[in-house]
Amino acid sequence: MRDPLRRVPPVRAVLSALLAVLTALVLVPSARAADTPAQTTRTGRSLYVPDANPAAYRQALELSRKGAFLDAARILAMAGTPQSVWYGDQSPAQVERMIREVTFEATFQGTVPAFALYNIPGRDCSNYSAGGAANTVEYQAWIDAVARGIGSREAIVTLEPDALALLPADCGQDDAQGTKTAARYLEVNYAVDRLEPLRGTRVYLDTGHPGWHSVNSIVPRLIKGGVARATGFYTNASNYHTDDANSWYGKLISSCLAYAAGGGDPAQCPNQWWSRTDAQTWLDTQVRVPASRMKHFVTDSSRNGQGPWTPPPGKYPDPQDWCNPPDRGLGARPTLTTGDPLQDARLWIKTPGESDGLCLRGTAGPEDPERGTVDPKAGDWFPQQALELVRFAKPPILG
Repeated sequence: MRDPLRRVPPVRAVLSALLAVLTALVLVPSARAADTPAQTTRTGRSLYVPDANPAAYRQALELSRKGAFLDAARILAMAGTPQSVWYGDQSPAQVERMIREVTFEATFQGTVPAFALYNIPGRDCSNYSAGGAANTVEYQAWIDAVARGIGSREAIVTLEPDALALLPADCGQDDAQGTKTAARYLEVNYAVDRLEPLRGTRVYLDTGHPGWHSVNSIVPRLIKGGVARATGFYTNASNYHTDDANSWYGKLISSCLAYAAGGGDPAQCPNQWWSRTDAQTWLDTQVRVPASRMKHFVTDSSRNGQGPWTPPPGKYPDPQDWCNPPDRGLGARPTLTTGDPLQDARLWIKTPGESDGLCLRGTAGPEDPERGTVDPKAGDWFPQQALELVRFAKPPILG
């Protein structure tokens, strides 16, 4: 899941010029998502477009040289779409400076940056995206630096992907006393209490995705993580579930949090595997809290245009359906106007085009048996997947 930030000299003027030329060549209108009406709120605010992974521009150039102008234009359009800026491997001094630069630029533009903070100790259960702060004290110092970098400027923060959905206790890394899991909750709570009070910052906590934890499982984790003091939560980060599934999951979680806040037991809440009719009937009778007083959510639509991948039955010992699945597509463009009173935004949290890691699917490797190639390590550019994402985008990335 790791998406290390790669800041490069400003390239947006070059991007815009090249995209205009390429789209003219293929006779389709430029669809840079930052300029589309769906991106903009009623107050005129839109989401921030960061400088893309330099490999995206290199791939577009290579495609242009080969005469594949449409694919090149698609890659550039993807690169020019608002997406989250990831931080997690920088020192406190570095992250403070980098976040300050982005928030100043976004404020000048009249846009809202989305940040994915990814530095929790024991990150990703020490798997593909291993890393993070060495201990709680180091993490707290890092969060303090993030807070100084944001200051009073506006920001959306998706806090620590997998931090709550993948606790140390879930991957056999904890001791009998649950020391590391207790520290995880302490760290997440510290980040909430340090960042949410900032004047322009909204903090959202991790829920995994609707194919993972039930509502009944994730709600107690959110409560322990301090969601009561955060703006809300997010779902589907770096995954592939549909907008419909994500929105329904979000509504169920938000409703269950409201039910629990009123003294109810989360175990009684309907989950995403109930029939929707039965679940809605339960909500209508048990949750009478207005949306303005419920916890809100954001979702990741960066790679869910084709929905989740269904592995061939029995083909792999461990299909790893989350890891660089084939033939997925970009999803709906990011927006701050969702039409759902509980959903604050649709974001591209995962940087589309960057690899999920070395996917072996239970085989000896080193090749990904589904692709016949060695996948790039987590966070590195994956040209094959990038092309799939733009070619199978739904809605199309151009036109």
